[in-house]
Amino acid sequence: MDRITRVIKERGLQAGERLPGEHELVDQLQVSRPVLREALARLQSVGLVQIQRGRGTFVGDGTSLANCVRLLQSAVAISPQELRSYVELRSAIEVQAARQAAERATEEEIAELAADLKRLDDDTLSYAEALEIDFRFHRRLIEIAGNPLMRNLMEVTYEFMLTQMARTTPSPADNQLGRRLHRAILKGVREHDPDAAERAMRQHMQAVLERLASEGAAS
Repeated sequence: MDRITRVIKERGLQAGERLPGEHELVDQLQVSRPVLREALARLQSVGLVQIQRGRGTFVGDGTSLANCVRLLQSAVAISPQELRSYVELRSAIEVQAARQAAERATEEEIAELAADLKRLDDDTLSYAEALEIDFRFHRRLIEIAGNPLMRNLMEVTYEFMLTQMARTTPSPADNQLGRRLHRAILKGVREHDPDAAERAMRQHMQAVLERLASEGAAS
């Protein structure tokens, strides 16, 4: 995301102007197409770019660009108190999302959630891989909940979430509590029990807040 932002600035592209094509960006940034498309989708969620099917990707308005740059720059220097504020916001969103996911999830969507958790049970995963799968599980829940504003907000705060997860998530081999709570969330969704899904997600978010508090005490 940061590198695409730099391409826009270095080329002096203005609002409404077209970005280089996918092939050119893949070659210039040395990333795969799926990675590029994911980054562009996240930048679209914060208004930096507009993706028009069949026409290409265009620069959003200047205000969105400035806001996105500030977000990316600030993400590397997030204080524990800022993270706590973020987790409180995230908790409000994800507790509601868990309820709605339990009410709306299809069998296919439940199978996808279960597949994510099965991968998290692999103790040989690298820490980075485990964080990405963990994030994907939570993002799926919000997608299943069906509220586009919830998903947009998660995309906007993506860097905050990764920072928080990196500070509060144990390694896969040591994350027994996290596994248990994720399984409880999935059970509530699978059984279409909104109360159980909400309760498990609330416990999960409380555990994150407690880890943040411990980090603050240690520092």
